[in-house]
Amino acid sequence: MGILNTLLRAVTWWNGQTLNTQFYTWRRGVKVGEDAQGNAFFTTKDGKRRWVIYNGEVEASRISPDWHGWLHHTFKDTPSDKPLPHKTWEKPHQENLTGTPLAYAPAGSIRRTAPAPRKDYEAWTPE
Repeated sequence: MGILNTLLRAVTWWNGQTLNTQFYTWRRGVKVGEDAQGNAFFTTKDGKRRWVIYNGEVEASRISPDWHGWLHHTFKDTPSDKPLPHKTWEKPHQENLTGTPLAYAPAGSIRRTAPAPRKDYEAWTPE
C-alpha cells in the first residue's frame, strides 16, 4: 500500500499534496498556521509566496474567508496572529456542498428524503 500511495502522490494532486509540493514545502516553506479543518498554511521565508496543504480532499471552498484573504495577499497578518472581527449575525464558514448528499434540496426535489411532494394539479391527457 505504501508504494501505491507514493505513486498516486507523484501523479495526482487531488489526493493531497504531491511529492514536489512536499519537497518544496520542506525546502522553502515556513508554517504560519492552521485552520479549524486542519489545513496547513505556509509561506516562503521572504513572504512572497503563500500556499495551503489541505487536510483531506482538495477543495478550495474548504478555506475560510480569513485564510483566503491571507493567501491572496489581501491581509498582511495571518488570521491566527490577528483574527478578523466578526459580526454577531455572521454564520460560521461552510464549504460548498453542491454535488454532495448534504446539498440543499428544495421542496419538491427528487433528491429530497422527506415525504413525496403533494400533487396539486391534475395532469392533462389527450383524449
